[in-house]
Amino acid sequence: MQLMDILTPILWFALLGGVFGLLLAIAARVFAVKTDPRIPQMEEALPGANCGGCGYSGCSAYAEAIAKGEAEVNLCAVGGTPVAQRLAAVMGVEAGEIVPHRAVILCSAEKSEATMKYLYEGARDCVSATRLGAGERLCEKGCIGLGSCAAVCAFGAIKMKNGLAWVDPELCTGCGTCFKACPKHIIRMVPVKNNYVVSCSSTENGKLTRLACTKGCIGCRICEKKCEVGAITVTDNLASINYDLCTNCGACATACPRHIIVTVGKVELV
Repeated sequence: MQLMDILTPILWFALLGGVFGLLLAIAARVFAVKTDPRIPQMEEALPGANCGGCGYSGCSAYAEAIAKGEAEVNLCAVGGTPVAQRLAAVMGVEAGEIVPHRAVILCSAEKSEATMKYLYEGARDCVSATRLGAGERLCEKGCIGLGSCAAVCAFGAIKMKNGLAWVDPELCTGCGTCFKACPKHIIRMVPVKNNYVVSCSSTENGKLTRLACTKGCIGCRICEKKCEVGAITVTDNLASINYDLCTNCGACATACPRHIIVTVGKVELV
C-alpha cells in the first residue's frame, strides 16, 4: 500500500472537518441570540434564592423580565431595599421604597383545640384535603395542618406543630410563596414593624365559633373599645388590625378574652 493511499483519506477528513467547523462558527455568529448585558448584572445583584416570591420562576427569569420592561425592580422581598436599589442602578430608574413584610398564620387552634367533622386519611397536602368538604375541621377557615405552606418555603421558616402551621419570624423573608400556596387563604403578609396579629379568620357568630374551636374570635368588640387610636375594628364577627394606625401598644392583646390577638412569633417551635 502506497503512503499516499493512507494520507489522502486523512487529509480529506481534516479538510472536511475544517470546512464544517468554519460553517458552524459562521452559523453560531449569525444565529446567536443577543443577551442584554444588564441581565447578568442584575442576576449578580439578586439573592439567588429562586423562591418565586417575585412572581417569576427564579432570579434569572425576574432579571429578564426587568430588562424587557415587564417587571418593576422592587419585587424581590428577599433582597429588600438594597437589592431594589442595585437593580434600579443597573436599569437607570428609581427603586422606590420597599416595606419589609413577614408571613403570619391567621389561625390559633391546634388540632386538639378544634372540632373535627371527620378523620381525613387522604393525600397529605392541604389542597387535596380542602377539596373534601373544606377539610376535616368544623371551622372552614381553620388551618388544614398538612404543611403545604411549609413545603414551598425555600427558607425553612414554616414548621408544623400539632396540626397547625407556625412561622419563625427570624427566618421569614416575606417572599409570599406560602401565602399563594395556602388553599384556605389564612396566611397574610404583615409589615415587620408591627408586632400584633389577630390569629383567626372565622367570620361565624360567637356561638358557632365556640362550637368550632376553643380559640376563635367571637366578635365581642372588647379589643375595639380598648384601642385608643382606632387601629382595630370588628367586621363580620372578626377583629382586624389597621397596621397604618397600630402603635404596637398591646392593649388589644391584653384585653382579648379569647387570647387570639398575639405577638408575631410568640410560640417557640420545637
